Amino acid sequence: MNILFLSAAVLSLAVCLLHTFAGGRAIAVPLLKASDLKPVPKYVAYYCWHIVTIVLGMIAVMFLFAGLRPSSLDLGWVATALVASFCLLGLVVPPLKKQKYSHMPQGWLFLPIMLLGLIGGVV
Repeated sequence: MNILFLSAAVLSLAVCLLHTFAGGRAIAVPLLKASDLKPVPKYVAYYCWHIVTIVLGMIAVMFLFAGLRPSSLDLGWVATALVASFCLLGLVVPPLKKQKYSHMPQGWLFLPIMLLGLIGGVV
């Protein structure tokens, strides 16, 4: 059993739930209510919202399998690579676009998960 991957699974599930419920109210609902957006970009963005929900849930599942089964180390590395990509994107884009991290904090949410995945993958 890999406690670091299991911890990454718990944090990943927390991020997925945060995205689904708190983020749904703060982002998805206003998106759907926006009257100044044309239907195609509005519903494509909403579809992407659901894709992100699925990906976040699957990352938690990958970390869970990697944590419970040593033979599933590759799933832990795939989940770590995804989370590292999301972290890097979230930490690099705000300064490049002169945005505030308070307006786009997602990169920081993935940082501890990435660290747990990296350390869990080498121990």
